[in-house]
Amino acid sequence: MRTIEERLQEHQQTRTPSELEGRLRKALEQAPARQPRSRIRRARTWVAASAAALLLTVGVYQYPALAYYGGKLFSQSELNTVNFAQVVKEGYGQAVNQSKTLKDGTIFAIKAVIADDNNLLMHYSIQRPPGLVFDETGFSNYSFNNIKGLFTDSDPTGGGGDYSPDKTRFEGVYKFEPVSPFSKKLTVNLNAKLTSGEIVHFPISFKYDPNLAMKSLLVADIDQAVPVDEGKVFYDSITASPTSTIVKGHYEMDNGEVPRFPAATKLYVNGTEVNRWSMRGTNFNKKGFPEFIIEYDVLPTDKLQSVELVLDNFMGYQTVEQPVSLASPSDRSVPVGNEKLWIRSVTKTADGYDIVIAGKQFTMLDKDTLAVRAGGATVPVTTISDSRPWDLKNGNILWERTYSFQTMEPPQFLLMDGFDYIKFYRQTVPVPVGDAKH
Repeated sequence: MRTIEERLQEHQQTRTPSELEGRLRKALEQAPARQPRSRIRRARTWVAASAAALLLTVGVYQYPALAYYGGKLFSQSELNTVNFAQVVKEGYGQAVNQSKTLKDGTIFAIKAVIADDNNLLMHYSIQRPPGLVFDETGFSNYSFNNIKGLFTDSDPTGGGGDYSPDKTRFEGVYKFEPVSPFSKKLTVNLNAKLTSGEIVHFPISFKYDPNLAMKSLLVADIDQAVPVDEGKVFYDSITASPTSTIVKGHYEMDNGEVPRFPAATKLYVNGTEVNRWSMRGTNFNKKGFPEFIIEYDVLPTDKLQSVELVLDNFMGYQTVEQPVSLASPSDRSVPVGNEKLWIRSVTKTADGYDIVIAGKQFTMLDKDTLAVRAGGATVPVTTISDSRPWDLKNGNILWERTYSFQTMEPPQFLLMDGFDYIKFYRQTVPVPVGDAKH
């Protein structure tokens, strides 16, 4: 596989100006089993998002995508409208230049797009009507629905931009899920709140040339799992395109539920960590397991010696083997397995007793089995307050909740099967670079 430096030499005279080559070289130089619990626990929230548009390319439809350009030019922290325009000018994208004038005089224009296996990036502008500027509501009056085309229904995934100095114009870059190479015409569907207060929905269509899409540096099946306290975290695939790096995976939890916390995963290329930008849940796969997508920055180099994923932390479950004494509540910690709890107070109320318990921010006591032993009886928890911070005044903040129990007898012990918490696994998963599709 040719490196970026070799391609620079090939295209130096015809494609890459000295300024662009300098930025590219600078970027390169800087790169370096638990059994399921029988009880049914409360349902956990999962934010569902649309799955990526179907890509019918491998073995079905081949098109001459442009070579991987990569490097810092497409880094989310450094990509801006100026760089976008320069990259498109050099042939790594498609000029669009389609606009729509709304009835209040607002002009919405799509200037250019850059497409690859992971995303479609869109460079756009919004010009306010003559004599008007963007107020404090700013860009919130405008939004994107999706991009549609043949075999394409791509949702927006984020973006950003800047106002002109006089605040009459907004110019930015927005990112969408990938589009199908079968699409020869794309339609962007938008919403706008006019100066009259009316909300309008309108499309902007343009011809799309899939031949101008850029190919990925690394496309590989990972197909590896990391065992966790209550199941497994599977890493299924990785696609490193010129605009981002996307890792797809799924959870297989013993209780069949979606985990309360996401699997915090780091990506290393040649030993250097790549910035992570987002993690989102998508649909459930064919076997009924919840899927996830992690988006990282572009790879810093195409000289891939090693690519690794590290499951840094994820939901753990700490079993509580013994009752926790409530005899002497204080601000001292109570060791419970590998974790700690703080029994802050036990207070008599008109209805029974309130117990204030603190822990780390994402420590969640198992409310289905939470109870106290009082007067020889087991009394379940009745209400649990929202969490609130407890500042230890030493640079650390814990989070506490009030647990209420309806008993007239003083509680002696706190009872529960266990609690969820954030556990550090730090398990490395190697990515098969040698078997990747370049």
